[in-house]
Order: sequence, then C-alpha cells, then structure tokens
Amino acid sequence: QVQFVESGGGLVQPGGSLRLSCAASGVASGYTFGFYDMSWVRQAPGKGLEWVSSIDNGGSTSYYADSVKGRFSVSRDNAKNTLYLQMNSLKTEDTAVYYCATGDRRIPSTLQKTIGYWGRGTQVTVSS
Repeated sequence: QVQFVESGGGLVQPGGSLRLSCAASGVASGYTFGFYDMSWVRQAPGKGLEWVSSIDNGGSTSYYADSVKGRFSVSRDNAKNTLYLQMNSLKTEDTAVYYCATGDRRIPSTLQKTIGYWGRGTQVTVSS
C-alpha cells in the first residue's frame, strides 16, 4: 500500500516562504509513485478541503487554484518518490493543514479522503 508523509510545515510570517515535501513509500498493485498524478489539498481551521494544486505523473503539466497562482509552485522528483510545493509570499489566509493526495483533485467531488491515497498532513501557520 502506498503511504505518503508530508513535511516542511511550520510557523512563518506573512510574506515568507516554505517548501513542503511529500514522500511516498510502498507499492500498490505494482504501481510506483511515477504512475500517479498528484495534488496538494489544504484545510483551514473550521473549513472544508480546498484544492490547491495538481501536477501530472510526468511533472510536465501543473494547475493552480486562483488563490495561490503566481505564489505557489508544484514539482516532483519521481526518482526520489517525492512531491513538492514551494510557497512564496505567504498570506494569513494560507494557514491550513496541507495534504498531498493521489490524483487530479480539481473537481470538488474528488475532495474526499476516501478516494485514493492521502498523507496525514502538515500544518502551515502564517502569522505575525
């Protein structure tokens, strides 16, 4: 079974930067990390899951929510089984738990933890 572990979260001041990582381990039915399109999804306190960004399995195409476009950058290293999210110019409204998940999660109905594989999340807090 594929498992994902996020890291890199923390407390940062507005305008600061963080780089999140999502490391994959395990093999599901013969598939490797490079088989999966991947997404970052976040959940702010008291709110539902919000799609942030997606990247295709080869790393050539990426998508961003309007709220993070121009500030966040998603990438992946399939040789290292790792997904990344570079977050710049952070705002207080970016405060949330950030999850990595398999698949392209742009469609709201796919924002369910019962679909595909999810990590346990990493907390990002943007505050002065």
